[in-house]
Amino acid sequence: MRIAVYLPLLMALPLTFAARRIASRGAPGAAAWTLTVTAVVAAACSTWSLTLLALTMLDDLPPLSRLDDHSALELPEPVPGPVALAAGIVLLWGGLRLLRDVRQRITTHRELRAIGVPQHQLVVADWSAPMAVAVPGTAGRRGHLLVTTGILRLLDADERRVVLAHEQAHLRRHHHRLTAATAAAAALNPLLIPVRDAVAYLVERWADEDAATDVGDRGLTAQAVARAALATTGSALRAGLGIGGGTAVQRVRALTAPAPTPSPRRLIAPILLGIGFLAVATVTNVEFVALARAWL
Repeated sequence: MRIAVYLPLLMALPLTFAARRIASRGAPGAAAWTLTVTAVVAAACSTWSLTLLALTMLDDLPPLSRLDDHSALELPEPVPGPVALAAGIVLLWGGLRLLRDVRQRITTHRELRAIGVPQHQLVVADWSAPMAVAVPGTAGRRGHLLVTTGILRLLDADERRVVLAHEQAHLRRHHHRLTAATAAAAALNPLLIPVRDAVAYLVERWADEDAATDVGDRGLTAQAVARAALATTGSALRAGLGIGGGTAVQRVRALTAPAPTPSPRRLIAPILLGIGFLAVATVTNVEFVALARAWL
């Protein structure tokens, strides 16, 4: 097997650099979707490459191992044994990371749903801690908003409108699916962690822009985001989507600027990278099939 099998493991690096630039400018919606799809493709291709590398260890098992010293056969040599073993270990480690992330996300959402029964898609918890979060639904239950009395006391009436509009945007746009997909991709391939973080920032920016449109005031939205972020520092839920979120300074700065306009040109790089991942994976599959036929 040639160098193609290793390329998907390294091609995540240029995607990482592109993600940082994409997240810092332009409309967040298209960018969030493009980075999510590309990250999933990258993780799938890198995981498949690790799987193919690990499968080459099968040549050390009988009856294939007896063919190594067969004088009449000139069989292609698979990857070195230590490389195949390392690939298997990394593959197992990624699977465990993915399992841990999924379990934590499911547990967090279950705990949030158990807090109360929503009335008109809203649960108000009598907690002093300021918090506002969008709780995703299940197959038999719609999503809803969870806010605490702590954050309602902190904000005035107009700022509360911003918070509710922000959380409604998370539910309406199904942002939890994007963050879950990129978190899974980063669990399988840690090189994609910056892409995961970029998408987490972009969905918050997306909800900010939707809220600003709903209330018709970017300045008010920036004010509400700043106050909520300061109040919820240190209490944000990792698997939730809340008004506090992260990178509040960048979000407030973006809201004080004019509304961003779509810029398809800035998405060309991740789209080309996604196509590149698929092309390399195709070449790798062809080489692996040829190797397997020679041995079998």
